[in-house]
Amino acid sequence: MSVHLIDGSMLHIIFSLAWPTMLEQLMQTAVQYIDTAMVGSLGTQATAAVGATSTVSWLIGSTVSSVGVGFLALISQSLGAKDSETARRASAQAVTVTLVFGLLLTLLTSLLSSRIPVWMQVDPAIRDLTARYFLIFYSSMLFRAASIILGTVLRSVGDTQTPMRVGIGVNLLNVVLNFLMIYPSRRVTLAGISLSLPGLNLGVEGAALASALAFAFGGIAIAVVLFRHREISPLGQSFRPDRALLRRCFRVAVPNLVQRFITSLGYVVFAAMINSLGDVSTAAHTVANTVESAFYIPGWGMQTAAAVLSGNAFGAGSRSTIRRLGRSLVFLEVLLMILSGTLLFVFAEPLVRLFTKDPEVIRLGTAVLKMVAVSEPFYGVPIVVEGMMQGAGQTMLPLIFNVACMWGVRISGTFVCTQLLGLGLVSAWGCMIAHNLTLFVLFSVCWLRGRWIPETPTPPRSA
Repeated sequence: MSVHLIDGSMLHIIFSLAWPTMLEQLMQTAVQYIDTAMVGSLGTQATAAVGATSTVSWLIGSTVSSVGVGFLALISQSLGAKDSETARRASAQAVTVTLVFGLLLTLLTSLLSSRIPVWMQVDPAIRDLTARYFLIFYSSMLFRAASIILGTVLRSVGDTQTPMRVGIGVNLLNVVLNFLMIYPSRRVTLAGISLSLPGLNLGVEGAALASALAFAFGGIAIAVVLFRHREISPLGQSFRPDRALLRRCFRVAVPNLVQRFITSLGYVVFAAMINSLGDVSTAAHTVANTVESAFYIPGWGMQTAAAVLSGNAFGAGSRSTIRRLGRSLVFLEVLLMILSGTLLFVFAEPLVRLFTKDPEVIRLGTAVLKMVAVSEPFYGVPIVVEGMMQGAGQTMLPLIFNVACMWGVRISGTFVCTQLLGLGLVSAWGCMIAHNLTLFVLFSVCWLRGRWIPETPTPPRSA
């Protein structure tokens, strides 16, 4: 059932959309914690090998996600305008785009797997291991693309629970496969009972294979659900490229794609500069990123609700509802991020100790986490404001803001600190915090002025 802001309580609607996304991301983060801890038990080099290309994963994932944003805006606006036919046609086009993007990225990642560790300045001692992990991990890229894009199509009609359920299944499967593939066969004792557990003893490559198989399950499951969905199923629609619909979709998606690609490329450059600081800094950065990701969950959950509801309101021609939505979302977001930032500051060291026993990695990881904890509430505001702008189809300003802050603040600052002044990981994270604070100022001013909201929203019509 599609969600319309005109009916019901604003807070009830926001949370009905946000909580499944939050739970899904919480599960993903929990599994990421387990993955990192399991690989971390193999040693600092194993942790560094897995984490060294994590920003490349963000680059690829965010590029695919940006395409999903285009379909989310188109479908949510169509449903807000009660144009269900256009929504179903867009769903079929999403399937076509998924196939093209997924196959293209699978080929590209396979061809570049041996070069990426070199470009990322990974320590020569672990480059081969990093390359093998990357190659196996991305062998299921088609299915990852399906999970991301088709999952976004489901969210655009207010169905955030299905991607949540599938995501939980993917994560649980990943954990089980990790136990079977990373370690050798062994005996364990639980509650006084000795059990024999099989294992393939594949180490880091086993972790990559477990993730690839879990992603394959997730992509297939999301596709099956979408094709059976009563409201948005693409069955009966043409899968041939529809230029009119794709033009409308990519009008929103392309600025978002450019933004995510350029900013994610910035993350890659940022990580490469950190990798150049050595194994300890790379491992501390990997662990701290893993810990921190759990505390962004309220922000990203609210962004999903913001995008869907803003798109509905825009499609219905309700500028006042978009303003009401913004006030509610920003207020809730700030409260949630204050809470998450406080918890991160208090529990930084115990959380880091979950993933490593290296005292230097613990010291460094704890220091940068306590620094970033203070900036959490500020980072939440641009997340939800950007979500509202995406739902209304306004993606040019976020492109300008994000690219300018990434390269003008984070990358340039980190280059000066680490490459010219010889400073370490703490200075790099200081530049990251400055980046987040600048985004807060820009998006806050933009939201308060309200100029990004079109004066006369025009509901979409069938092409």
